[in-house]
Amino acid sequence: MNSLLINPEDSLEQQNRKLLKITSVLMRRVEQATDDSGAAYAHFQRALLLEEEVQARTWDLEQTLGLLNQSNAELSRANKAAERARADLSNALEAVQEGFALFNADDVMVMCNSRFGMHMPDIRAQLRPGLAFQDYVRLVSQSSCLALPSGETPASWAEQRKRKHKESHVNFNVRITGDRWVQVSEHRTPDQGTAILQTDVTDMIRMERQEREKLLDDQARLIRATLEHINQGICIFDDQHRLVDWNQRLAALLNPPMHLLRVGTSFDRLLEHIAQDLTFAKGQSLRKVTDWVHQTNLRAPLSLEVSHRGKVHLDVFGQEMPDKGFVISFSDVTAEREAIDAMSEVNETLEQRVLDRTIALEDALKAAELANASKSRFVAAASHDLLQPLSAAKLFLSSLSNMDLSAEPLRVTQRIESALNSVEAILAALLDISKLDSGRAAVEVSAVPMSQILGPLRDEFQPLARQKGIDLHVVDCGLVVQSDPSYLRRILQNLIANAIRYTAAGKVLVGVRRRGANLIVQVWDTGPGIPEEMRELVFKEFQRLGTADHEGSGVGVGLGLAIVERACALLGHPLQMISQTGRGTGFLVTLPTSMQAAQADESDGRTVAGKAGPGGGQLIALIIENDREVRWAMTTLLESWSVSVFDVASQAEALQLLDEIGIAPDILLVDYQLDLGENGLDAIDAVRSRFASTAAALVTAKRSPELQRTCRSKGIGYLNKPINPLELRELLIGALPRQVAG
Repeated sequence: MNSLLINPEDSLEQQNRKLLKITSVLMRRVEQATDDSGAAYAHFQRALLLEEEVQARTWDLEQTLGLLNQSNAELSRANKAAERARADLSNALEAVQEGFALFNADDVMVMCNSRFGMHMPDIRAQLRPGLAFQDYVRLVSQSSCLALPSGETPASWAEQRKRKHKESHVNFNVRITGDRWVQVSEHRTPDQGTAILQTDVTDMIRMERQEREKLLDDQARLIRATLEHINQGICIFDDQHRLVDWNQRLAALLNPPMHLLRVGTSFDRLLEHIAQDLTFAKGQSLRKVTDWVHQTNLRAPLSLEVSHRGKVHLDVFGQEMPDKGFVISFSDVTAEREAIDAMSEVNETLEQRVLDRTIALEDALKAAELANASKSRFVAAASHDLLQPLSAAKLFLSSLSNMDLSAEPLRVTQRIESALNSVEAILAALLDISKLDSGRAAVEVSAVPMSQILGPLRDEFQPLARQKGIDLHVVDCGLVVQSDPSYLRRILQNLIANAIRYTAAGKVLVGVRRRGANLIVQVWDTGPGIPEEMRELVFKEFQRLGTADHEGSGVGVGLGLAIVERACALLGHPLQMISQTGRGTGFLVTLPTSMQAAQADESDGRTVAGKAGPGGGQLIALIIENDREVRWAMTTLLESWSVSVFDVASQAEALQLLDEIGIAPDILLVDYQLDLGENGLDAIDAVRSRFASTAAALVTAKRSPELQRTCRSKGIGYLNKPINPLELRELLIGALPRQVAG
């Protein structure tokens, strides 16, 4: 019944009024009713129930009104906070020096600050919240303040801008009229909106432009200076065939009208005036030049010959540049052409001259044979006369050696005696060379220990090398070869002297390598090298390179390599020369080994090594140590054990030395902490990358178990500083069997 009388959609106040009215009506009907059946009482009961329901609804209404008032209060506070936050955000955006705008996910502007679009006052008033991004791009593209690149339209710019908008993050520069620039940074927000930041970068662009212009000016000055120092006439044209640069040599060679030598003159116009004075060689013409200049595809290099006014002969070369421009050079070859003409004229009478010279040469040959015989007699006599005072000097030195001298004077005396022996051997060898020229040479091949040759040569040349500041390393060898000892010493003596003479600074290395049943004696230097055209001449008599450093090295007469070649040919020892200009030269002499000596070496190599020290004259050690005093001390100790030592301060020097000498060391002794952040493990790895089987030991003051484990895993020895000589000796002996066996 209640649901029929009361509409649930009515407000609580309206429902309450209806219930009160119904109650009142029911009460009146109860009071007026006289029905004895009790209907009036039933109506009364209904009225009471309705009254209770009205009270309950009234209480609910009061609760709802309370909640509504509370919600309204909270909403009011939230609105105030939002207004404050919006005001703070607006103030923050206004404080930003850049222009800022925010578009929502539907590409509609939500907010922007007053600086957004500040560089385009003609559209600034239209940049307001509610503006669609498409309309924003259209307004910017049509703005009179936008400076579009050449060939670009507002529509194409707008399309390109829309494509950039599809990216999540993008930065680009926009040029504004008045030579101003704005950098636009656009970033996607987490809710797929878009934040745009506009920054004025005019000062940065202008500064960058000034730096670039300064760099270009410096480059232009450098190019100008280069052009003016070239002995050729040079002219440069751009891709439109316009003159952009030239040098004064061009004006001196071709003498064009001065009003044409200016930037922008066309090639055709310049050629029109120059061609009047040019005569082209046979098969060449002016058309060839113009066709080459005007062809549209890739130009092949142009080469032709012309003469200017019949007096100056020019070689003309044309080359295309990467930007489709081209450069043309003019070289004066008048002297060369005149020499060719003179040679042609001489060749016309060559036959008669050859006949005359042939007769003269026959007479000269007879005279030369007589002179050669006289020379041989003179050399023999001179050698004999020189040997007399040398013998006397040796006797005096022998007497001096028997005196009670201290160690240092005695050592100097011994070296003087060794040097005199070398002089005596040279004179004897010179006498033998004279006999060789006269056909009376004789050799005596026998078993020659290499140590008897290399040791005295090291003592002889070490002072000379030290005087020049050259590192002379002679790697001794205990093997025996089949050769003539006098001629073999003379060969190596000449090669070492030659290496020291032509090396201004650096190293000279003398070493021995096995190759099958032979030994190869190698003499390497770090001198200037021998040019290709001189490699045949250096073996001729009285030929010397102009790059020799004679200071302190003795002045040769150009017989050294001539004697070497003849002696090697006489003994049957193949001679090979390897040279690289700017890097150095190596001479390789192949010698047959003595079988008896080889068997003794194989059976008792370790014993011989034990007698001579850990090295036995065969072990090569490479020390990498940045401390010079430590390096010197280690070198002195090892050399006292007959170990051949190379010492360097860094990994780079070690690799350079190995490249120069081409010989692998038997063991590496490397400091752990080197200069410039290098460490010994890296240096060992670098050397082993070239010579994999090289033994190595790390020398360090760092006592680290981890470092020791690393060394063991790499097969590297470990020595603590200060170095224990016994430990070092054992390390060298451990490396010896591999070296002796190899």
